[in-house]
Formats: sequence, structure tokens, C-alpha cells
Amino acid sequence: MTSDQHTQEQYAVLAVASSAGGIRALGVLLGALDAELPVPVLIVQHLDRRHRTFIAEVLSRRSALPVTLAGDHERIEAGKVYVAPPDHHLLVAPDGVLSLSHTDPVHFVRPSADLLFESVAAAYGPRAIACVLTGTGVDGAQGADTVKSRGGTVIAQEPLTAEFKGMPQAAVATGAVDFVLPLEDIAAAIRGLVDNKRHS
Repeated sequence: MTSDQHTQEQYAVLAVASSAGGIRALGVLLGALDAELPVPVLIVQHLDRRHRTFIAEVLSRRSALPVTLAGDHERIEAGKVYVAPPDHHLLVAPDGVLSLSHTDPVHFVRPSADLLFESVAAAYGPRAIACVLTGTGVDGAQGADTVKSRGGTVIAQEPLTAEFKGMPQAAVATGAVDFVLPLEDIAAAIRGLVDNKRHS
């Protein structure tokens, strides 16, 4: 195996979607990931666009990883967390450069987890991990199915343990989810995935 082939096998990105109940869930997830996480984390959390958001500051207090609002044309780096700003879709290109979009809402929401997941699937294929946490509605399900169809790995919070089960339940219903786990077990699964591929 060449070094190029080895690199191709490694995970390159973790994309996370949440809505109602998501701030607490994201705090639990990020708080259990160590600062040496070898992939960047992209987050869509549905936020009220009418108010300034402090989500990056709130999550930073719980996370060993630096957390910022994603910037247009910003290049993602391993071990950093990028949160979609309110009222903007977040997309990533194959070269790891982010873009923010104000196109129409998807499933009545902007940012849309589906659009983030679909861009991650197109950019990274089997090197992508998508994770759907607590939330109402169905955002993220279609995108999770796309990630799986491109060879990526999909994780969903166990709906019965989620504060709001709509989003994880919709993801599970697609049949595309590889791991259905209680919130407290998701970080360990992610660490196992990225470390196993890094050392395989």
C-alpha cells in the first residue's frame, strides 16, 4: 500500500446535525472528544436567525477543541469545530474550503443539515462521517442517506434517548445509519473510527 492509498482510507471530516435540544447534546459530544481529534468537525445547529448567537462561546466552554462560527471561504483544519452561522447554509468543497449560502431553506430550515451532508458526501465520499443528534423534523435524513450512498459512515443518536427524537428517528428510518447509539456513547464511536483508520 502506498502512502497515498493509506491517506485515502483515512476519515477526513465529521459533520454533525442537531436542532431542538442540540446545544446540550453538542456540548456532551464535543466535551468527550479530545484536542487531538484528527479531523475537522462541521456543525449545523438550527438557530433563531433573529438573535445574535453565542453558540461558539457556549460550546467552547465544554470542548477541548476550538469552536468558531464558520466563515465563507475558510479552509477547514483537523481538530477544529466550525458551526454554521444563523440563517446560512454551510457547504464544503473537495479542497476543504467552506462556503456560506443564503439560498432557499430546505425543510423550512436554514442552515440545512441535508445540504451540509450532501456537500460532505460529494467532497469526501467514504472518508466522511455524518452524525444526527436530537431535533424535530426530518432535516439530515436525506443527507445521511447520501453520505451512506457515497461510502461514508452514518451515526444517529438513539431516538428513545434523544430530547427530541424526530431528526434521529428520520435518519434511522432511511436504513442508512451504521450506528444507533445513546448520546454518551457517540464520541467513543467517533474516536474509534478515526483512530482505527489512522492506525490501520
